[in-house]
Amino acid sequence: MIDSTAVIDPDAEIAGDVSIGPYSVIGATVAIDAGTRIGPHVVIKGHTRIGRDNTVYQFASIGEDPQDKKYNGEPTLLEIGDRNTIREFVTINRGTVQDEGVTRLGDDNWIMAYVHIAHDCQIGNQTIFANNASLAGHVTVGDYVILGGFTLVYQFCSLGPHSLTAYGSGISMDVPPYVTVGGSPARPHGLNMEGLRRRGFPEAVRKVLKQAYKTLYRENRSLQDAIAELKGRVDECAELEVLVSFLETRSRGIVR
Repeated sequence: MIDSTAVIDPDAEIAGDVSIGPYSVIGATVAIDAGTRIGPHVVIKGHTRIGRDNTVYQFASIGEDPQDKKYNGEPTLLEIGDRNTIREFVTINRGTVQDEGVTRLGDDNWIMAYVHIAHDCQIGNQTIFANNASLAGHVTVGDYVILGGFTLVYQFCSLGPHSLTAYGSGISMDVPPYVTVGGSPARPHGLNMEGLRRRGFPEAVRKVLKQAYKTLYRENRSLQDAIAELKGRVDECAELEVLVSFLETRSRGIVR
């Protein structure tokens, strides 16, 4: 059902069963796939593609121009996957030509009220962003990451899969997979053990990752020495290889 007060550009591509609430505004270059529900007073603009079975709550701003002073009206993109929940007053901006030109939000993400996702961010699947978490531009967030409320992430940072931030964390360096961080500036506080248990990581794998954490953070090794040591153990489990690959490809340095 589309409310009679909604303002929808005739060039927008809206699947037949999409619902759009009162006073929402949908721009000309927007496409919304089947089963998605748009609440009241939502604004969706720009070259924005929204997948199936998403729910967008009131007063969200989706696909607005990037907050980048270099932006000059280029037709950049926002891509949102399937089954995401986007709560009240969330803002998600499109990409910029200084990067790939696209901001992406994957599938099955839970984005709580007042979250900001800036231009060119790349968000995976099954993440949870608690209220008021904010990402600066060009941030990468892996699958199953949980951001505590009021977490702030500096531009170009990466958060590895299954990592966790405490509320009010200030992230200015990369966060390795599986690691819990907190504070401002953020510091490591062990593995995200509860998250790993909930997601079915076997006990043997959790033990390997716990030892890897000790190598990385507790043995007074340099980062390069720790990486070399961990590379020698990657045959122990595929999950360790994910950690090593992340560490080898980071240029900002990691939270330590």
